[in-house]
Amino acid sequence: MFHNTPRTLTRAIPMSYNLFLLILLAMLSAFAPFVTDMYLPSLPSMEVYFHTTSSMVQLGLMSSMVGLAIGQIIFGPLSDKYGRRPLLLASIWLFIVSTVACLVSPSIMFFVAIRLLQGIGAAGGVVLSRSIATDYYEGAQLAKMLAIIGAINGVASVAAPVVGGLMTDWAGWQGIFVVILCIGLALLAGCIRFRETLPTELRSDRSFFHTFGSFLTIVRNRRYIFYTLQLALVQGILFGNIASSPFIVQHHYGFSALIFSFCFAINALVLGLGAAASVKFRTSELSTRVSSIAMCVISLVTLVTFIHGCNFWIYESLVTLMIFAMGLSFPSSTSLAMSSERRHAGSASALLGALCFVVGGLVSPLVGFGNMLVPTAIVFVVCAFASLACALYAERQRVEE
Repeated sequence: MFHNTPRTLTRAIPMSYNLFLLILLAMLSAFAPFVTDMYLPSLPSMEVYFHTTSSMVQLGLMSSMVGLAIGQIIFGPLSDKYGRRPLLLASIWLFIVSTVACLVSPSIMFFVAIRLLQGIGAAGGVVLSRSIATDYYEGAQLAKMLAIIGAINGVASVAAPVVGGLMTDWAGWQGIFVVILCIGLALLAGCIRFRETLPTELRSDRSFFHTFGSFLTIVRNRRYIFYTLQLALVQGILFGNIASSPFIVQHHYGFSALIFSFCFAINALVLGLGAAASVKFRTSELSTRVSSIAMCVISLVTLVTFIHGCNFWIYESLVTLMIFAMGLSFPSSTSLAMSSERRHAGSASALLGALCFVVGGLVSPLVGFGNMLVPTAIVFVVCAFASLACALYAERQRVEE
């Protein structure tokens, strides 16, 4: 059980520490793109280095994604019992040690196994960044903080593959992992300075194993569940686009990998701009509702144009608009979900993050049928309308409360 001591949500934080906290949380939440995206340009060279096949090398990407999902389920609930700082330090140390192990991997199977541990370590930063923000902020301030973090994440999504591509040319895949190791060491220094945000009196007093029972509590919170589902479905659109866009741009429209990278960078920046623009709305509910409606309209237009074989510029314009709408939803929906489950912020953040990865993983293979344009558009439509339904139902739950 949790103590019923009132929680002081918004605290007077010195400006310098507030800036430090913003930078730290942004870097922690950006762990995922750096762990998964940064070494993508080096996959062909790793295939040669380990004397293996491309499919075996890609297993390292899959294992890190699995680790990112599992790690959030582990670190989130435990942070509700033991506090944010000890779990954050443990996750960063796991990340650092596993990164060193990646650098000295003797075989591809060893590398794949260690990438799982590296993903678990990185997941601690991802899940705890949301929990820490929820500990410190509420309402508009929480939405603003998450929006800023989302914008920085957009930049990280652009920077990771670009830096990885530059590093591959002159330092190989090991050079990329050295950079990732340096990021881990910098975050360790920041986490040492970080002050605990969850006081002892507000922590769970359940046993170690019963701590994970908090998942049973939060799944009964319909408002939290439906905002989480709404966010996961938006993530499904994003993963569907990520899975399909390399093939659509390069195979269907015949552009080079360089042009695809340019489009990828623009879309990532647009996602960050959408996240930053979400704070301009009067309420987080309004931002989520507007973005959900916009995604429904754009997805329908996308389906019609894709069926009739649109040209590249129409395709890219519609995808860019869709991504901007997604950017509006990410910080506001996260804020609404986390605000409705403050007592179990760690577990709530864990379930939210894991569910997003699960939905994204399930959706990604669905775009691979046929010419990929129409299946991608269908995924957009289904996820967009289901997302709108979840957002409206979650709003109704608040009115009924």
